[in-house]
Amino acid sequence: MSNNHVSETICALATVQGVSAVSIIRLSGPKAIEITDKVFRGTKATPLSQTPSHRLRLGTLYDGERVIDEVLVSIFRAPRSYTGEESVEISCHGSVYIQQEILTLLINNGARLAKPGEFSQRAFLNAKMDLAQAEAVADLIASETEAAHRIALQQMRGGFSKELTQMRSSLLDLVSLMELELDFSEEDVEFADRKQLNDLLDSIISHTSSLIDSFKLGNVIKNGVPVAIVGATNTGKSTLLNALLGEERAIVSDIHGTTRDFIEDTVNLNGVTFRFVDTAGIRETKEVIEMIGIERTFEKIKSASVVILVLDADRSEDFAEAIAQLSTRITADQKIIILLNKCDLVQIDSQLQQYISTITSAASTNGIKLESVIKTAAKSGLGLDTLRQTLVDSQANLKADNSTTLVTNIRHYQSLKDTREALTRVKDGLAEQLPTDLLTQDIREAIFYIGEIVGEINTEEILGNIFGKFCIGK
Repeated sequence: MSNNHVSETICALATVQGVSAVSIIRLSGPKAIEITDKVFRGTKATPLSQTPSHRLRLGTLYDGERVIDEVLVSIFRAPRSYTGEESVEISCHGSVYIQQEILTLLINNGARLAKPGEFSQRAFLNAKMDLAQAEAVADLIASETEAAHRIALQQMRGGFSKELTQMRSSLLDLVSLMELELDFSEEDVEFADRKQLNDLLDSIISHTSSLIDSFKLGNVIKNGVPVAIVGATNTGKSTLLNALLGEERAIVSDIHGTTRDFIEDTVNLNGVTFRFVDTAGIRETKEVIEMIGIERTFEKIKSASVVILVLDADRSEDFAEAIAQLSTRITADQKIIILLNKCDLVQIDSQLQQYISTITSAASTNGIKLESVIKTAAKSGLGLDTLRQTLVDSQANLKADNSTTLVTNIRHYQSLKDTREALTRVKDGLAEQLPTDLLTQDIREAIFYIGEIVGEINTEEILGNIFGKFCIGK
């Protein structure tokens, strides 16, 4: 953001678009109070320019002599505001007409409409928060579960940033001593203890690895547990998805191969968000588009945390092959649930029990550890409550009160991987007794990557990309 932009006063609707009981319009910038003063007449004679910070003023907004609305104005003086600038929040009635009239009035008196995330970007530029904290603000707004809210709140309060700052500070201290050695290279002295450096590298690499490993869980909490619904054609996968979502999201047909590509949607079950993916049915085919869909099915299986294999109770001859095929596509850390669907078509209960026994045995033979085998009839809803509870139980770790820092941002994840790679090169270089100047180059690279996360190192392009994803008014 250029200095010219920072010198401008911005305004935006801070509450949700649309009709509400009350709306809040926010201003920030050097003329925020001055602009508001031009159009505000308080119940007391004292102008806003003489009102102390963190005070409320009741009054009326005017466009000339035309009354716009009776409002409550909150004053926040720099640097004691969210952005660190002079700021005003106008609480008005929640009519869309009133919202637009007030914004137009403020713009006509010298403000401009804020860009997405510009308030948080100014908070970052004015050192009210670092970049990781600013990104956590967006995560907090978007959080839909208790766990996602908890992680975002912890990061916004600086827990993650503090860990990174400590790592970066330790590395800076050591690299400074090592570079001092280069100034006295002719005297062959060591200011930086190599054992201390090696111990520090072990500690930071270990900590960085823990943060990297936490991304899988953190990403699931933030974006939802990916659940792949797979199986042969016409086993009832699309019917199952529609039943779980409570709407006709996927086309259901008796024609084999109806689903050509994956269909994705989310459901919140007992505080945990699940991202269900209905995939193309797996079968032998020469139809090009269907083959592409099946290949994408295999990709979705690979990226899923939970895989639901749907079997047709009326096609027991397919059980063994479907289970064997699945076993070649899954990993040991995935949760596997098998649904014996269309159970209403099998009238003899002992026959169903035999099918379940066959399925369990085939899974064991193929090395698949099952969460459960559930009898269902997706059309009637039979067994769906059991499925929902099994899914929730499979993610018990997401509900636990865990104060450990979790990485949820792909940008942070990549920077941490780059950090670990650079520090591993330093450790290898120490073992090989490489020259100090080569070691310091890699340490500085690690410092750079850590700095990228918290915003010690940034570019206009990075900032624009990050804050452009925020909502307007934040």
